[in-house]
Amino acid sequence: MQELPVGTEPKAMTFTHFPTRFQAVIWRNWEIISPATLGRVLKTDEATILKLAADLGLRVPPRVSPRWLERGYVTIIRANWHLLPYEQLMELLGWNADRMAYVLKEEDFLWCKLGNLKPKAEPAIYRALTPAEREHTRRIRDTMQRHFPDLQAPDADEPFGFLKDFESSVRVAPVAPVAPAKTPVFPENRKFDLRFLYSYCAVYGDPLINPALDPYPDGLLARLATLGVNAVWLPVIMYTLYPWKKFGRYSAGYEKRLEALRRLTERAARFEISVITYLNEPRCMPLDFFKEYPELKGIESKGVGGSLCTSLPEVQDLLRQGAAWLFQQVPRLGGVFTITMSENLTNCFSRGTPPKPPYNNCPRCAERNPAEAIAEVNRLIAEGVHSVNPKAPVIVWDWAWNDAWAHEAVDLLPDDVWFMCVSEWGLTTNVGGVKGVVVDYSISNPGPSPRSLSLWEHAQRRGLKTVAKVQVNNSWECSAHPYLPVPDLVEEHLDRLAKAGVKGLMLSWTLGGYPAGNLHLLQHSADELAAQMFGPLGDDVRLAWRAFSTAFREFPFSCGVAYMAPQNAGPKNILFAEPSGYAATMTGYPNDNLDDWRSIYPEDVFEQQFEKLSVGWKRGLDILTKAAPRVDEPHRAAFDDLERVATAAYCHFRSTYLQIAFVRNRAKTDAASRARILAILDEELQLAVTLHQIARRDSRIGFEATNHYAYTLQDLREKALNCEALRVLWGGKSA
Repeated sequence: MQELPVGTEPKAMTFTHFPTRFQAVIWRNWEIISPATLGRVLKTDEATILKLAADLGLRVPPRVSPRWLERGYVTIIRANWHLLPYEQLMELLGWNADRMAYVLKEEDFLWCKLGNLKPKAEPAIYRALTPAEREHTRRIRDTMQRHFPDLQAPDADEPFGFLKDFESSVRVAPVAPVAPAKTPVFPENRKFDLRFLYSYCAVYGDPLINPALDPYPDGLLARLATLGVNAVWLPVIMYTLYPWKKFGRYSAGYEKRLEALRRLTERAARFEISVITYLNEPRCMPLDFFKEYPELKGIESKGVGGSLCTSLPEVQDLLRQGAAWLFQQVPRLGGVFTITMSENLTNCFSRGTPPKPPYNNCPRCAERNPAEAIAEVNRLIAEGVHSVNPKAPVIVWDWAWNDAWAHEAVDLLPDDVWFMCVSEWGLTTNVGGVKGVVVDYSISNPGPSPRSLSLWEHAQRRGLKTVAKVQVNNSWECSAHPYLPVPDLVEEHLDRLAKAGVKGLMLSWTLGGYPAGNLHLLQHSADELAAQMFGPLGDDVRLAWRAFSTAFREFPFSCGVAYMAPQNAGPKNILFAEPSGYAATMTGYPNDNLDDWRSIYPEDVFEQQFEKLSVGWKRGLDILTKAAPRVDEPHRAAFDDLERVATAAYCHFRSTYLQIAFVRNRAKTDAASRARILAILDEELQLAVTLHQIARRDSRIGFEATNHYAYTLQDLREKALNCEALRVLWGGKSA
């Protein structure tokens, strides 16, 4: 317990739209955690919990899915981060401290997404309510009855219900009637040799330890194959798969993971899909590890651990032998891709390099040439892989390589690797008159960039195959939906990549793996797709797609906006009457920090751009609404799917605009600003209700593989409480 990270440990937020904190715990965990467990955590009994829930207007008895603890634990942690201390949070999850520490460290930067801090929360313990708290509870029940009158009825689609779509391995498209094909046929201008992406539903941190949580069910593999995907990727950590003697207990369970990986590669092969592993190595180790092996330590990061220094022959052997071991143990493994610089602490150069030495504080690496050191890590991995399987692709990703030495690093790579760039990295933007630069994750700005083109051409002259990392279905511009219906932008990007001579596409990071949406563009033009999927309404849908694509170009892109602004949480994000004092976090908590949200954009431009985006997006929705009465039955499923996803995206974009306007107006005391605040609260509440109605019918809404659900139905109901409480504060009546 003492070793769990706390960071600065500030005082936890308070949520005054609840009468007590223990009621907030019940609310946010209702139908996620069993009433019996909630009773144990809050030091009361199950009957009391059920009575408290009924008094709040919640559905009793609850319909609790065990999948939340298996596949939704990030959502649970995020919901309770400010409500419970570690002890109660782990009791809620049924975890020990080792499990919590591993998830915070290895679950795709979860500690960073939580703000690199654990708020100081006192234990939440049940007690009898005061008369004022009982009255507040009654008002909450009334709010639920007013805005969610069918709350007691069953939901049309339960959480994680989309998994049922992946149970069948029959090769059919997920939404009729795009014609499936056993052998995908690609247009002449879109023939990419390698087309790989991440699972829509895999558990990220340790995906191989529990065979029941299959990262790639047969039905998902079948649908991806139909769409033209020929490889999938999975993150692995070498110390969990390779029993190097010094890893010791950190390798516990490696046999089980290797067997799961073997089975996955064999199953995927039946669908003519290969499995590529992601290596971000050598992974940093806890400081306790270096108490036993101090001679292996490179640089150190407080609260994270230390790097295994890759200038040491012993660590170099680890990389080479560990990579070889994977391919010896899993003969059907299809390849690897590497990241050698990232937020993860791996080699001593992984956190970036200054323009001149010393490049870091490692006594062995401080004066080394960064290009040489980074190329060396990739060479060692390639040597290990190719000692077992000379034909397996080893894809070297230049993520975060410094422009000052990136071309030199390409020159130092082995002759038998592939070379990958983020297609849009370095692309200049001019949105709302504000100039910026893309790093990653932009669909609104189709690449490729001059930087990527230059590096690809350099690699191609060396004879290396080149790969473009792109986001096809969605991005951190709006991650909580299976796809963004902006095919014009994606088609423009794909055609440029084909012209640039790249041979492979990494179609997604951890988001964007749903087998539908823009992935169809691998085999069809947008015009063909509209005609096939929507029949007589193809022209109308094509007009709507154009409207969405045009509107999306107004997204005020920068990586800071993509990571920090509210568009990934949408209406779920709570509004505060006074500044919360908390920063926004990477794809985790937007909170209310407008300065974090807007990044390079002035406040007024930032607000205007999201207004333009939402207004333009609404034009596309209006086209769909007008066309809806003419939908024939064969095309109904495809049309309804598009309308749900597009409406949910509108809720996110419009809510982001309203939240910006709210923060800009909340400190003002004039009558016009007060009226504006009340109008914002009314519209925010309605957006939460609209999104709630969609999410009850479609379990994909709000879900993303690494953040799990960005919001639950309870979160959207909580937003109604939040808006009504603030309306009273600003002198308005309940909505």
